[in-house]
Amino acid sequence: MPILNLTLSTPASAGQSQRAAAILLRLTNDILHKAQPLTSIAISHVEPQHWYIGAASLAQQEKASFFLDIKITDETNTASEKAAYIKAVFEEMAGLLGPLHEVSYVHIDDARPAAWGYGGLTQQYRAVKKSMAPAEA
Repeated sequence: MPILNLTLSTPASAGQSQRAAAILLRLTNDILHKAQPLTSIAISHVEPQHWYIGAASLAQQEKASFFLDIKITDETNTASEKAAYIKAVFEEMAGLLGPLHEVSYVHIDDARPAAWGYGGLTQQYRAVKKSMAPAEA
């Protein structure tokens, strides 16, 4: 049940947003094993002349960048899965955005299960409820 907030250093484009969402949905499912129907993605755009790395804008540097902040439930992924995800996101964003500035970030936020949830229920409650469910025959 992750939520992903993606900021792209590009003018707003529904087509680009749709492609970025598809990439993130696939990678989040394939690498982090998160259910697609419970994955939420919000995408925003910042014009490259308004995004600075160091003292120069991305427009001046003729590069693109992105920032992905993804919240997942703590202890649901290994360090190697997270490393593979960060690498894959960087590679896919480079393919989507073109020449990518190295200073493009992926932040995986491991949220405590008692501190977040959806549908009015915490992830901790969902885990406890699931563990108490009778085993299927």
